[in-house]
Amino acid sequence: MDPVDVVALARHLIDIDSTTGREGEVARVLAVYLRYRGYSVLEQPLANGRCNVIAAVGEPEVVFSTHFDCVPPFFPSRLEDGVLYGRGACDAKGILAAQVAAAEQLRAAGETRIGLVFVAGEERGSDGAIAANTIGSRARYLINGEPTENRLGAATRGVYRVTLTTEGRAAHSGYPQLGVSAIDALIDVLVSLRAADWPSDPVLGRTHHTIGLINGGVAPNVVSPHASAELIFRSVGSHDDIRRVLRDVVGDRATIAEVLEVPPVRLERRDGFDTAVFAYTTDIPFLNAWGTPLLLGPGSINVAHTDREHVRVAELEAAVDLYVRLAKELMK
Repeated sequence: MDPVDVVALARHLIDIDSTTGREGEVARVLAVYLRYRGYSVLEQPLANGRCNVIAAVGEPEVVFSTHFDCVPPFFPSRLEDGVLYGRGACDAKGILAAQVAAAEQLRAAGETRIGLVFVAGEERGSDGAIAANTIGSRARYLINGEPTENRLGAATRGVYRVTLTTEGRAAHSGYPQLGVSAIDALIDVLVSLRAADWPSDPVLGRTHHTIGLINGGVAPNVVSPHASAELIFRSVGSHDDIRRVLRDVVGDRATIAEVLEVPPVRLERRDGFDTAVFAYTTDIPFLNAWGTPLLLGPGSINVAHTDREHVRVAELEAAVDLYVRLAKELMK
C-alpha cells in the first residue's frame, strides 16, 4: 500500500473549485481516489448534482470527518517556502488530505476500524452533514476536522442567524418629511444592538454578533421604503437567552425572522493533547449518529475565509501523526 502524499492530495483537491453549491466535481474525484485505494465508497446524493463521500474498509469504530466545500472566491494552490496556499488549504481540504493519509497509515498497520465521512455544504447550512446523519452507524467516535492549530477543541460556539426587516414610506428625497426612511430605522436598531447585554459563559465568553449583509432602498433620490440586515450571533448557551435580549432591544421597530440555529458544543478531551476553545461552529451538531465527537485539525481559523488562506506543510504532516495517535487511543 503506497503512503499518501498529503501535500499532493491537498493540492489536487484545492485546485478544484468547490465553492458551496459546486461540490459535484471534487466529490467525484475524491470517490474515484478512495475506490482506487480499496475503499468501499458511498456517494450519497444531495441537491443539484452534489454528494457526500462516505468510505470504509471494515466496520468503523472511529470516523474521520470534514467538509470539502469552500467559501468564495476560489483561488488555486501554490507551494511557497514550506507553506501551502489556496482556497481550502486549511478549511478544509488540507485537513481532508491529512485524514486520508492517517487512515492509510492505520490501514498499513492492519487497522480496518476506520471510516471516512466527507460532506458538502458545511459553509452554508450543513445540508451534507444533515444527510450523512441519516445513515446508520455503529461508530463510537467522530474526529471532525476544522482548523484548530492541531489542538483538540474543548468547546465551540453556536450560531443564531436572523434577518431584521424595517418598513418605511417612499418619498422624493427633496421632500424627506413626506416619507419614512426604512434605512434610517434599521440603522437605529443596529446601533442599539451594540449596547445590549448579551449572554456570557465562563468558558466560551460573551455572545457577539456580526452584521453580514445589509439591503435597502430603491434609488439614491428616494426615501427608502424597505431595508433589511442579516446578522449572525456566535452563541455560548441557550438561544432563548439571545431571543429575549433581541426582542427587548428591537421591540416593534423591526421584524425578526430566524434563519439558522446551530447549538454550542462541549467536546471530549484527551490527556496528552493541547486543547483550546473556538468561536466558530462546525458540522458536529448535525453528525451525532456517528459517535462521540472530537475536534482536531491543522491550520488557523484566522486565515480561513481570507485571500491569504494557507497551512504550513510541517503542520499538515504533524496532523497526520496526531490523527493516527488519537484514533489508536480511541480504539483501545
